[in-house]
Amino acid sequence: MNKRKTGSSYEELAAGYLEENGYRILVRNFRSRTAEIDIIAMEGRYLVFAEVKQRRNARRGSGAESVDVRKQRRICQAAGWFILKYRIPSGTPVRFDVVSIDGDKITLYRNAFEWNY
Repeated sequence: MNKRKTGSSYEELAAGYLEENGYRILVRNFRSRTAEIDIIAMEGRYLVFAEVKQRRNARRGSGAESVDVRKQRRICQAAGWFILKYRIPSGTPVRFDVVSIDGDKITLYRNAFEWNY
Protein backbone atom coordinates (compact mmCIF):
# COMPACT_ATOMS: atom_id res chain seq x y z
CA MET A 1 0.00 0.00 0.00
CA ASN A 2 1.39 3.43 -0.88
CA LYS A 3 1.86 6.20 1.71
CA ARG A 4 -1.23 8.16 0.63
CA LYS A 5 -3.52 5.14 0.91
CA THR A 6 -1.99 4.19 4.25
CA GLY A 7 -2.41 7.75 5.54
CA SER A 8 -6.01 7.86 4.34
CA SER A 9 -6.87 4.65 6.16
CA TYR A 10 -5.46 6.00 9.43
CA GLU A 11 -7.24 9.32 8.93
CA GLU A 12 -10.48 7.38 8.44
CA LEU A 13 -9.83 5.52 11.68
CA ALA A 14 -9.09 8.79 13.50
CA ALA A 15 -12.22 10.48 12.10
CA GLY A 16 -14.35 7.60 13.38
CA TYR A 17 -12.68 7.84 16.78
CA LEU A 18 -13.33 11.59 16.95
CA GLU A 19 -16.97 11.14 15.96
CA GLU A 20 -17.38 8.48 18.66
CA ASN A 21 -16.03 11.06 21.12
CA GLY A 22 -18.50 13.80 20.20
CA TYR A 23 -16.72 15.63 17.38
CA ARG A 24 -18.61 16.68 14.26
CA ILE A 25 -16.32 16.40 11.24
CA LEU A 26 -16.52 19.42 8.93
CA VAL A 27 -13.66 18.91 6.47
CA ARG A 28 -11.00 16.32 5.80
CA ASN A 29 -7.66 16.98 4.11
CA PHE A 30 -7.97 20.76 3.87
CA ARG A 31 -5.06 22.05 1.81
CA SER A 32 -3.46 25.46 1.75
CA ARG A 33 -0.24 26.54 0.08
CA THR A 34 1.73 25.75 3.24
CA ALA A 35 0.19 22.62 4.70
CA GLU A 36 -2.62 20.12 4.87
CA ILE A 37 -4.87 19.79 7.89
CA ASP A 38 -6.04 16.21 8.26
CA ILE A 39 -9.36 16.86 10.03
CA ILE A 40 -11.30 20.00 10.86
CA ALA A 41 -14.18 19.46 13.26
CA MET A 42 -16.41 21.03 15.87
CA GLU A 43 -16.38 19.81 19.44
CA GLY A 44 -18.92 21.76 21.40
CA ARG A 45 -18.19 25.40 20.63
CA TYR A 46 -14.56 24.70 19.60
CA LEU A 47 -13.32 24.70 16.04
CA VAL A 48 -10.74 21.92 16.13
CA PHE A 49 -7.85 21.43 13.72
CA ALA A 50 -6.64 17.85 14.18
CA GLU A 51 -3.41 16.31 12.97
CA VAL A 52 -3.31 12.52 12.63
CA LYS A 53 0.03 10.77 13.13
CA GLN A 54 0.70 7.05 13.06
CA ARG A 55 3.60 4.87 14.13
CA ARG A 56 3.76 1.09 13.85
CA ASN A 57 6.11 0.81 16.82
CA ALA A 58 7.88 3.00 19.39
CA ARG A 59 11.32 2.87 17.75
CA ARG A 60 10.91 6.40 16.38
CA GLY A 61 8.73 7.67 19.22
CA SER A 62 4.98 8.16 19.28
CA GLY A 63 2.98 9.69 16.48
CA ALA A 64 2.29 12.75 18.65
CA GLU A 65 6.01 13.34 19.16
CA SER A 66 6.46 13.79 15.42
CA VAL A 67 4.33 16.97 15.40
CA ASP A 68 7.29 19.30 15.86
CA VAL A 69 7.30 23.10 16.03
CA ARG A 70 7.81 23.43 12.29
CA LYS A 71 4.78 21.23 11.57
CA GLN A 72 2.75 23.11 14.19
CA ARG A 73 3.58 26.41 12.50
CA ARG A 74 2.44 25.12 9.10
CA ILE A 75 -0.80 23.76 10.55
CA CYS A 76 -1.47 27.11 12.24
CA GLN A 77 -0.88 28.99 8.98
CA ALA A 78 -3.30 26.67 7.17
CA ALA A 79 -5.82 27.10 10.00
CA GLY A 80 -5.58 30.88 9.59
CA TRP A 81 -6.30 30.49 5.89
CA PHE A 82 -9.29 28.23 6.60
CA ILE A 83 -10.71 30.79 9.05
CA LEU A 84 -10.37 33.59 6.48
CA LYS A 85 -11.65 31.54 3.55
CA TYR A 86 -14.77 30.33 5.34
CA ARG A 87 -15.32 33.57 7.29
CA ILE A 88 -15.32 31.92 10.68
CA PRO A 89 -16.62 34.52 13.15
CA SER A 90 -13.98 36.19 15.29
CA GLY A 91 -14.18 34.98 18.84
CA THR A 92 -14.79 31.37 17.79
CA PRO A 93 -12.59 29.33 20.12
CA VAL A 94 -9.95 27.37 18.22
CA ARG A 95 -8.02 24.34 19.36
CA PHE A 96 -5.27 22.16 17.89
CA ASP A 97 -5.55 18.45 18.67
CA VAL A 98 -3.35 15.51 17.73
CA VAL A 99 -4.64 11.98 17.21
CA SER A 100 -1.72 9.61 17.73
CA ILE A 101 -2.15 6.06 16.44
CA ASP A 102 0.62 3.92 17.86
CA GLY A 103 0.28 0.29 16.89
CA ASP A 104 -3.30 -0.58 17.90
CA LYS A 105 -3.64 2.26 20.43
CA ILE A 106 -5.36 5.58 19.64
CA THR A 107 -4.60 8.55 21.89
CA LEU A 108 -6.29 11.92 21.56
CA TYR A 109 -4.29 14.93 22.73
CA ARG A 110 -6.72 17.82 23.14
CA ASN A 111 -5.11 21.25 22.90
CA ALA A 112 -1.83 19.58 21.93
CA PHE A 113 -0.23 22.88 20.98
CA GLU A 114 -0.99 26.59 20.99
CA TRP A 115 -1.55 28.91 18.04
CA ASN A 116 1.96 29.27 16.63
CA TYR A 117 2.79 31.57 13.73
